[in-house]
Amino acid sequence: MIDKTIDKARRELLRLSRAGLDAWALRVEALQHLQALVPFDCAWWATADPATLLFTGGVSEQIPDRATPLFLANELLGEDVNKFSGLATGASPVSTLYAATEGKPERSARYREILHPHGMGDELRIALREGRLCWGFICLHRTANGAAFSPHEVSLLQALGPQLAAGLRNALLLDAGSRPGEPGAPGVLTLSDDLTVVKMTPNAESWLDEMADWPPGPVPAQAVSAVAAGLLAQERGRAPGAGASPRVRIRTRAGRWLTLHALRLADAGKDGEIAVVLEPARPEEMAPLLLSAYALTERERGVAQCVLRGMSNKAIAHRLSVSPLTVQQHLKAVFEKVGVHSRGELMERVQAEYRRSSA
Repeated sequence: MIDKTIDKARRELLRLSRAGLDAWALRVEALQHLQALVPFDCAWWATADPATLLFTGGVSEQIPDRATPLFLANELLGEDVNKFSGLATGASPVSTLYAATEGKPERSARYREILHPHGMGDELRIALREGRLCWGFICLHRTANGAAFSPHEVSLLQALGPQLAAGLRNALLLDAGSRPGEPGAPGVLTLSDDLTVVKMTPNAESWLDEMADWPPGPVPAQAVSAVAAGLLAQERGRAPGAGASPRVRIRTRAGRWLTLHALRLADAGKDGEIAVVLEPARPEEMAPLLLSAYALTERERGVAQCVLRGMSNKAIAHRLSVSPLTVQQHLKAVFEKVGVHSRGELMERVQAEYRRSSA
């Protein structure tokens, strides 16, 4: 009976990953079936911008609101085991806290400062990778009295990771939930260094309502906290890209593309609050993400982006240091994956995806 339950849950997860659901519905439904495969007491599942690995929105079950900012600070500002960034780029995309600490979880600052005080024990983390790109992260928790996650459970989740990642990638191309109307105006909110909101403009409040995490809570959207914490990490030398504004591209619940970026305000010659700007994403910002959603290889994305800039095959070959024939071969693969037959159709398809998601 147990084997049948596990097999059914596995098949349901695979079905959901191919069902054309938006990212919210996929995560909410998949967590229900995941419970049968790998029982948990609390869970958090975030989408991520594959270019920056910053969180773009989270779905959680039984995670206390007060713990969310602590988890974000631990991930982006502290030293610890099983960091999501490491799982996204390391040899293995999945690991457990107990395994990483050799059964001594107190070695982990996250355990000492967050998990243990909230009655949590072992946690299982996985980066949802498909090829070289990471589309999201899952973290499952068990209570302090619960059993550790087993190697078999780790293997189950690792096997499902690429399919769930593909489900999140496919969700980017959906137009479900898009609404008519002009894109909203930019909004700005400011945060203190402890990631609490100080003030916000009315436009920012409207955007926040549209991009709220699930379930809704009193803390700011996780994407806002993520870019603000990303700025703090840069300032403290814990993240690359000093001088470049941390940013993420997200799709709101209404189906619109939004870009968030953080910057430090100056106040009488001193460091002031952190400002997070929320604004409709521009086509040139969305093109690389949309191309990634079609499962293009890194070189195919490079060729496609050059085409979108109006470059000839000869110019692309010179820019990428390959032969014109190689460019043509990559372009043929791009056309097949995107479902078009010419450069003009490729440009129209990407522009149409952007317009549909921004409407």
